[in-house]
Order: sequence, then structure tokens, then C-alpha cells
Amino acid sequence: MAIAKAERLMNLALCLLGTRRPLSKRELRESIEAYLEAGSDDSFNRMFERDKDDLRELGLVIETVENLDGEVGYLARRDSNRLPPITLDAEEAAALGLAAKVWQQARLAGAASGALQKLRAAGLPEDVDPYEAHGALEPRIPVHEAAFEPLMLACRDRRPVVFDYRKATAARPEPRHVEPWALECWRGHWYLAGWDRDRGAERVFRLSRITGKVRSRSGRFTAEVPDVVTVRETVASWAGETADRSALIRLRTGAGYPLRAKATSVRELGDGWDELEIPYGHGLDAWLVEFGPDVVVLEPVELRADVVDRLRAVAKG
Repeated sequence: MAIAKAERLMNLALCLLGTRRPLSKRELRESIEAYLEAGSDDSFNRMFERDKDDLRELGLVIETVENLDGEVGYLARRDSNRLPPITLDAEEAAALGLAAKVWQQARLAGAASGALQKLRAAGLPEDVDPYEAHGALEPRIPVHEAAFEPLMLACRDRRPVVFDYRKATAARPEPRHVEPWALECWRGHWYLAGWDRDRGAERVFRLSRITGKVRSRSGRFTAEVPDVVTVRETVASWAGETADRSALIRLRTGAGYPLRAKATSVRELGDGWDELEIPYGHGLDAWLVEFGPDVVVLEPVELRADVVDRLRAVAKG
């Protein structure tokens, strides 16, 4: 069975690499014997989608192209799937090994290990062990959101996606049609930057607010991908990191340590509460809501009203 699947994957890869134009599912099914033997269209579609994902996982760049008649085709351009000679010194190999070890406790562990094996095949020196320990500290990046992996693959393959997203002020999620650009971790949370087709503008989405499955869509991006995607800077501005005003809040004693780290002054009030002065900028209300009953906004009035509105929206949900 394993040999049959390997042969099927090899035949699919050869078809995609050997064509000069996108091939439809129908044409691929007629060209590969294992697909002809599929019992039904549903069986073939499931087999083809698994094979396509497996090839992408192995590193093959497969493009999805929609023609003028709306028919979807697939191809793997040779220039996109050819690695130049790779020469890495010991320090560069160590850096790659460290980056791979970051993901060893995440769902990308297999992909990271596979990437290093491909580098070995492409010329990574045999006497260099990229997994060799180079210090007492080993970094880890937690990835708990189910949306991370499909979004990472969509960013890599330049595929539009659709997902349901619940804003902090909304009681229910709503669908978003997005052209994903980049993922970045900031203050323990993962964010996606991309082009929101419905709003016709760049947007940043927090992965923990994505509900349900991330669905891929065919076709090309409609907006140009910027050379530099400033996910962290955008989220920081929303969270009040670039604030030029101050807000006064009450914070329960022993709670809200991220807020305490930002505070410019702290005063004990007694009865289990402290008074903090913190920087106030766009998006601070959304951040304060996350601390629930441990935070009470004293001033300014508009910030207090925004926090109350968000809490009411959550309560209705």
C-alpha cells in the first residue's frame, strides 16, 4: 500500500512538473492510473486533495490557477521548484538547527525536521549537526490554535482563505475572505496579516478569535503583497503601545501583571485593589476586556464606555 501511494505521488508530481499549462482534476484523473481506478468522484477528490497536500508538505510548490471559464487547474513550475546550490557554514547551520528546535513541541515539528533533511540533500555539510546543543536555553514557541497550520500553508502557497472570525466587540463570528500574507507571534498570541477582500483593506486577525475551519479558495491574490508586513507594529498600535495619553484604572491585587509592567505609576488602594496609570492608545479597550472583573476603568470616560460596550457584547454572545 505504501509503495502504491509513493508511486501515485510520483506520477502526480511528474504530471504537474511536466505540463506547460494548468491541468484540471479531470485531466489529471485521466492521466494517472491510480486515479482511474477510484470507485467514485468523491473517492477520487479525497485522494487527490490528500496527495496534493502531501506533495506540498514535501516541498513541491503547486500553483492553483483559474482559467477564463472558471475551471481550476494545477501545475508546478520548474523554476519555482529548483533549489540553487546551498553552502552553509557551521554558524549558519546552527542557526537553522535552532530555528527547527523552536518548533519541536508544535505541530510544525515534522515540517521543520523535513526541511533540515532537504537541506542535507542539497549540500548541508555532513560534519555539521544542526541539532547540536549550543547553549543551556532552548526557545519554544507555543502554537495551540488549529488555524495556524492551514494559514501558514496558505501564506506559503499564496492561496486565499475563508474563515469565521469573532471580533472582541461582536457577539457572533462572521465570515472573512482573506488573502493571507504573514503570521507573527506577539506577546504570546499569533496574528495573521492579509488583505480583507470584503473590506478592501489590509487587516490583522488574532488566531484565537478564528472559529471553525480555515477553508482554502482557488484563484490568485487580487492585492499586491507588500515587501514588508508589519504585523507586530500594527498590533502594537492597536494595543496602545504607541499611546500619547494616559488612562487611570483599578486593578485587583495580584492580577494583571502585563498591565503592571506597562504602568507609569501604581498606588495601593486597599481592600484588594491598586490604582494604575497606564499608556492609552487605540485598542486599549480590547486589551482591558481580556482581564475581565479584575479591571475597572476610572478615566477617561470614553475608554470606560468602550470597555463596557465590549463586555456587554461578550455577555450577549
